[in-house]
Amino acid sequence: MEKHYVFSAPGRTEISGNHTDHQCGCVLAAAVNLETVADVRLNGANNIWVQSEGYPTIKVNLDDLSVHEEEKNTTAALIRGVASSFVQRGAKLEGFDAVVNSTVLPGSGLSSSAAFEVLFGTILNELFFDKKLTAVEIAQIGQYAENVYFGKPCGLMDQMASSVGGLVYIDFENPENPVIEKINFDLAKAGYALCIIDSGADHADLTDEYAAIPYELKEVCDFFGKEVLRQIPEEDFLAALPKLRNHVSDRAILRAIHVYQENKRVEVQAAALRNEDLYAFFHLVRQSGHSSWMYLQNIYPSGSIMKQEVALALCDTLLQGKGAYRVHGGGFAETVQAFVPFDLLPKFKEGIENVLGEGKCHVLNIRNDGGIRIQ
Repeated sequence: MEKHYVFSAPGRTEISGNHTDHQCGCVLAAAVNLETVADVRLNGANNIWVQSEGYPTIKVNLDDLSVHEEEKNTTAALIRGVASSFVQRGAKLEGFDAVVNSTVLPGSGLSSSAAFEVLFGTILNELFFDKKLTAVEIAQIGQYAENVYFGKPCGLMDQMASSVGGLVYIDFENPENPVIEKINFDLAKAGYALCIIDSGADHADLTDEYAAIPYELKEVCDFFGKEVLRQIPEEDFLAALPKLRNHVSDRAILRAIHVYQENKRVEVQAAALRNEDLYAFFHLVRQSGHSSWMYLQNIYPSGSIMKQEVALALCDTLLQGKGAYRVHGGGFAETVQAFVPFDLLPKFKEGIENVLGEGKCHVLNIRNDGGIRIQ
């Protein structure tokens, strides 16, 4: 019988740290119980074939792992980028067929792309590299594939949360060797559900909106001769504001203020979870959401009014001052995260889906495993 292998990688949720990772900041994130799974069979050739339900079959030839401009923003680019990274590290890859199924829906804000990158990194690490790479290194490979091959200048949070698993605090001050701490906190035991609300708006054409955030922050950093905001003390940034405003837009300045404040919030939120202080944690979740709306300005693209605003307003109305909610992930028409008391959950879910549609409110659990082989 032909041997086959089964691998799994989870989606992720950003608990806190909105757009801080690409500035070498701090985040709280968690792997969730929605996953991308691949059934893999070696094919004896030099091609990777990938069949995902509802999508055309993808072929990547292992003899050509260069960047293909025409593949930008495609799954093929992610496969080629991950494979290239392993070859650069000395892996001897072979061709295989992969049938991929996912409950991490594209555009759900749970990072289907990071789950896919981690999934393929786990496959190549297990089958062709004697499991030499750590979860952190697999995450870094995924980020490289997304930045260089796919063309999206993302940070490292999505891949790290998917690869490591569990609820984690991550400090990216040294992105080559990030500080990672698993936090043992049971949200369900505390009486709350973790919900992700799909706003129903499409984010497929919003890469430029996402890219504008690191681009504008880079303009701020260039003024100081630095690469990321983490290298610039906040007091230096504030002291330079009169001159800085002559060099960058006010939106860039507001976005930098968000990052400085958000990094401090993440530290306090991590401490609150360690101490099981949900009151403090939820207060800071709401603050984070307000900061993303007012300073980071990633609720709607280029002044357009989109469904994410409605989703936020619904959460505010339905939660009645309990729990917390905030923009989730990249923003710009994607999803909203809510922490909902169990006694409100049925009415909350019904209220969300009455407006946004059936299946738009995902009730999630935190998954302890990252990318793994399950067979």
